[in-house]
Amino acid sequence: MGSAHTPDTVTSVADGREFSTTQWSAVVTAGDTQTSLASEALETLCRTYWPPLYAYARRRGYSPVEAQDLTQEFFARLFKKCVAHASPERGKFRTFLLTSFQHFLVSEWRKSEREKRGGGLVFVAWDDAAAEHWYADQPPGELPSEQVYEKRWAITLVEHALARLHDEYASAGKGRVFETLRNCIWGREPVRPYADLATELGVSEGAVKMSVHRLRQRCREVLRAEVTKTVAQPEDVDEELRHLIRVFGE
Repeated sequence: MGSAHTPDTVTSVADGREFSTTQWSAVVTAGDTQTSLASEALETLCRTYWPPLYAYARRRGYSPVEAQDLTQEFFARLFKKCVAHASPERGKFRTFLLTSFQHFLVSEWRKSEREKRGGGLVFVAWDDAAAEHWYADQPPGELPSEQVYEKRWAITLVEHALARLHDEYASAGKGRVFETLRNCIWGREPVRPYADLATELGVSEGAVKMSVHRLRQRCREVLRAEVTKTVAQPEDVDEELRHLIRVFGE
């Protein structure tokens, strides 16, 4: 993801020079089983994509246990093969992966009575309760399964970005600043008046406005870095980032 940043540092994360080494980097590395970084890259991708795939399975009518089992099975048995066949020429990785999962569900449905799923394999640990809690909060039947997948994909990337921002601010001794201002990242107007935030932090209102501006800018950079990994061309980054923000806000 590049070098470390302090919360007040502003740098480009996806200019033309960097893109050649970051585009689809996690996907390509995960598919190259000859490299020592494959397992780490594969786990990174799993942690990003299991929540949306689980949500997709739930909206398709599978029970929580079935959705957990199927998603785990997909990662444990077929995900490496899918990644190995993925390439930038296939377009957006999120779309490629959903198509692979759809084919997998059809295959599993046909043989579900002949073979026990899972086989005791655990590819990557996740919080089943958190995944189901998010799904249960969604209005029943309101969104098609593909849109549920997209929504959870966007939320997962935003959650990863916020976690990274939290770590950056905490490392710089500004963890309290981040926790106080994190709700100001989205939307044109702050959730709380800047004057109240300034009083809480013991700084001027102008300082709060500047900190919010820097936090929003850094959040865009982190999200851009995440998106850059899984698009085929540099010119696709902005479109995919706009799509992420639009889906997240729906």
